Amino acid sequence: MNAIILPVLVLFPILSGALIPLLPFKNRTHMMVYVEGAVLVNSALALAAMLNRPETEFILFRFTSNLTLSFRLDSLGTVFCALISALWPLATLYAFEYMKHEEHEKFFFMFYTITFGITMGIALAEDLVTMYCFYEMLTLATFPLVLHTLTREAVLASRTYLYYSLGGAAFAFIGVIFILIYGTTPDFTAGGVLDLAAIGSRTNLLLLIYVFCFFGFSVKAAMFPFSGWLPKAGVAPTPVTALLHAVAVVKAGAFAIIRITYYSFGTEFLRGTWAQTAVLVPVIFTIVYGCSRALKETHLKRRLAWSTVSNLSYILFGVALMSPAGLVGALCHMVFHAVMKICSFFCAGAVIYRSGREYIFQLDGLGRKMPRVFGIFTLAGMALMGVPGLCGFVSKWNLVKAAVDSQNPLAYVGIAALMVSALLTAIYMMTIAVRAFFPAKDPKYTSEELGTAAERTGENEETAKDGGKTGVSHAVVPYEEVSDPNWMMLLPLCIFVIAIVCFGLHPQPIVDAFEKIASAMS
Repeated sequence: MNAIILPVLVLFPILSGALIPLLPFKNRTHMMVYVEGAVLVNSALALAAMLNRPETEFILFRFTSNLTLSFRLDSLGTVFCALISALWPLATLYAFEYMKHEEHEKFFFMFYTITFGITMGIALAEDLVTMYCFYEMLTLATFPLVLHTLTREAVLASRTYLYYSLGGAAFAFIGVIFILIYGTTPDFTAGGVLDLAAIGSRTNLLLLIYVFCFFGFSVKAAMFPFSGWLPKAGVAPTPVTALLHAVAVVKAGAFAIIRITYYSFGTEFLRGTWAQTAVLVPVIFTIVYGCSRALKETHLKRRLAWSTVSNLSYILFGVALMSPAGLVGALCHMVFHAVMKICSFFCAGAVIYRSGREYIFQLDGLGRKMPRVFGIFTLAGMALMGVPGLCGFVSKWNLVKAAVDSQNPLAYVGIAALMVSALLTAIYMMTIAVRAFFPAKDPKYTSEELGTAAERTGENEETAKDGGKTGVSHAVVPYEEVSDPNWMMLLPLCIFVIAIVCFGLHPQPIVDAFEKIASAMS
């Protein structure tokens, strides 16, 4: 296939999204057909490109003789490209129902669609400069989505998100500069591109730069101490938070760290050094820290957000092992966590949309009124725990196996962190399911009683708003009137849960593909 398709995959959704506020749609249905059609066409083109991968790169713009804005679809980029191409059409379908009562809907779907193209740019970037450009553009495109409702809480959350992201990108830029100076090429190359002869006695300096770069890109991956922005971003509508927490932003951070570790600096240069220890320690700490915060959290979406903080560091743990087996574990969890977490967030969004209830103490008995949503949520929670037969077990097994094979003492500490995390995940996910299906009290609360319960838990109105509101006004629906949502919400949830089970029962093809990618690093 001709390489011209690569910039099309990036530019088509960006241009399609930019036209949404300008086109004179006769009604909302026409807009929905246009948006979903554009996303589906781009996903179909991406599938065609992945099945018949172009052998050459495409240079879109040349800054200097060796600095370009160029695209290439390599094996690692194919993984990220496939992930976003599969999830974006389903997320868009879900968003149509969730956002139908929201204002400024055209602008919402404009940035939502543009983000698809920018994320594709990160996946298809041929070199570090191109990836960094689209990485920065991702911040600018998702900032309006977090800000969408224009409430005080949305303004504060979007400002925090912007400050964190720009600060992290500044540290990451230091790594870009040093790779351009001490690398043989800016292009991503399996095994790394550092010129050891040019480095000479500056080894420790380059190791320090790698640590800066790792921490810079880890801001979007929500590693401690840079995780505070993620739960606050819950003020955005659920379709946004699901993409922030499962696909676009956080996975872009993890993907960028994989690129700089395995394709720029190179694991041969990094493994066994103090730099590896310097990144492993905060990664392991974040695994436990995120789960601990999730266990304490009483707001449904914020609990899932802290769960994301923990699970993203699973991916970074595999990367920081700096071995082919570690890369396999990291890629497994990058893909499987995306499916598990978007499923969980969409279930939470359906609950909020249909019942108006956002806090866990308000969910008593809702499993009887929304059996499909809470049944799917329970399976997704079991997968996050790592129950055998579901996809979460596969990625955790590969991570533990890689940690054992590495023979790094810190890796054994990481295994202990994974075990503690699994236990805490079981508690904070299953308590939701148990309350929903087996309430200890009469679930037929009135609005006044729900408000009183919130006051008893110390969740006053201002605290509840700070990072907790969904961005869409949802009044508490009487218990008798709560029901499962329509097909536009249920269809994506059913597809996600089928994927969770299928990947869990038959993971070998995808694991084999990841092992083939990792084998190029040795």
